[in-house]
This record gives sequence, structure tokens and C-alpha cells, in this order.
Amino acid sequence: MQPTISIPQHWDYPRFALDQRTKDGIILGLQYYPNGTELAEQFGEGWRYALMPNKNSDELFHFQEDQIKPLSLEELLSQIRADIEFYQSQIAILQQQLAAMTGGSTNG
Repeated sequence: MQPTISIPQHWDYPRFALDQRTKDGIILGLQYYPNGTELAEQFGEGWRYALMPNKNSDELFHFQEDQIKPLSLEELLSQIRADIEFYQSQIAILQQQLAAMTGGSTNG
């Protein structure tokens, strides 16, 4: 079952999604500051996003929706391919370790 998030009808729909990759990092969270609230007066009305610059970062940055730069299709594909190559090499290492421990081959 997919989790569901309900957004009130009088709010704008967010342009970006959780876990989306952007030029500034990966979106980990979002908040909406409705018009007429203290937060909206202080930071601006609308969606604000929490981004982690990379998966090894312990920093979190906050951006307004219009400050976020989406990745081009080529940039996104490049990042995904790099992740696939990384995880495939990790799988190969783990398979070698397993084979060494069990005395047999785990390929196949």
C-alpha cells in the first residue's frame, strides 16, 4: 500500500517531491507556510524544502521553491547510472566475501 499525503485544496501543490534529486541535493522534507501566518511573513508564503547536499552529508539546507534548480534529464541519468555502478560493485564485493566464507561460488 502506498502512503498518502493529503494537501488542503487552498494550498498550491508542491513542484518537487520527497527524495527528488536536484542540483542542490536530495529533497528530504517539505513544509508549507500558508498566507497570513507568522512563518509566511518571516520566510515567505509557500513551500520550503529541506535538502541534503549529498548522501554522505550531515548538513541540511532549506530552500524556497523558486530557489531550487532541477536536474536536467542528462544529469539525472548520469547520477542514477553512477549509483547503479557503485551498488553493482558493492554487490560483487559481497558475493566474493560470501564465496570465500562458504568455499563455493555464488555467481549465477
